[in-house]
Amino acid sequence: MKNYYKNKKVLITGGLGFLGSNLAIELVGLGAKVVVIDSLIPEYGGNLFNVEGIADKIKINISDVRDDHSMKYLVRGVDHLFNLAGQTSHMDSMSDPLADLDINARAQLHILEACRKYNPGISIVYASTRQIYGKPEYLPVDEKHPLCPVDINGVNKLAGEQYHMLYHRVYGIRVCVLRLTNTIGPRMRIKDSRQTFLGIWIRFLLEGKPFEVWGGDQIRDFTYSRDATSAFLIAGSDKKAAGNIFNLGGDGSIKLKDLAELLVAVNGEGSYKIKEFPADRKKIDIDDYYADHSKFTKQCRWKPKVRLKQALKETLDYYRENAGNYI
Repeated sequence: MKNYYKNKKVLITGGLGFLGSNLAIELVGLGAKVVVIDSLIPEYGGNLFNVEGIADKIKINISDVRDDHSMKYLVRGVDHLFNLAGQTSHMDSMSDPLADLDINARAQLHILEACRKYNPGISIVYASTRQIYGKPEYLPVDEKHPLCPVDINGVNKLAGEQYHMLYHRVYGIRVCVLRLTNTIGPRMRIKDSRQTFLGIWIRFLLEGKPFEVWGGDQIRDFTYSRDATSAFLIAGSDKKAAGNIFNLGGDGSIKLKDLAELLVAVNGEGSYKIKEFPADRKKIDIDDYYADHSKFTKQCRWKPKVRLKQALKETLDYYRENAGNYI
């Protein structure tokens, strides 16, 4: 893969967000010609500081994937599309379901139609989510697990995923879907919990405030951003990935209260409080979840390499230096 992306034309939707920017940085290092598109809507995580250091090496298009005219222009001549644009907040999806539908479902059809009409030879990797499984019937969760989303976000992400697979089957567009679990690392949103609860934990920790752990006995797994970007690059370059849906995961699972202890220990100081799960959030919580990613490992030789403790350390180090650009 080292030389695969050299001089390839790559488009990243949501490219100023957490994963999109990390992917852009990796692709620039691999010699790709990168265009990022991001709406910079405040609630959705885009941040120009995320591409500090490579801004002069990429093209940045401030636009919305719901804009037909932009997408028709942007997909032309592109070799690879990493489709990461989306609304990620589960609570926001319940309070404003139509906006979530617009971004996570309808907009995906805009993107796919633009590709079908103007660049059917493009390769697409779509960022889906573990949320589509709902509350697990068994653990670890593999790709054969029933799909039963517990919130609007999960329903719409499932629709977006299925649109992509349909366009692969019917129109022959090369598509791979990656179902992400909790993804953490530098450049993630920490000003609130819209993207991940760990973000607000880190913010409070660095501000010297106790953070809240709701429940605490729930089991989760975590993928570090460097492992996640590696997965996207493999999925885009390996032809065996086309037409497949893969789970991502981490190097193990952990209870949230144990994660809180580990985060404080890695930081060297701090405190947290165990709180009851808020009633409105409990209704859409998925309880315990961790993924079986062996299908992706077997077919494409991907596996997470960064241990959770190291991931937390690198993340904390990044925000100690750059927190002012994220809060």
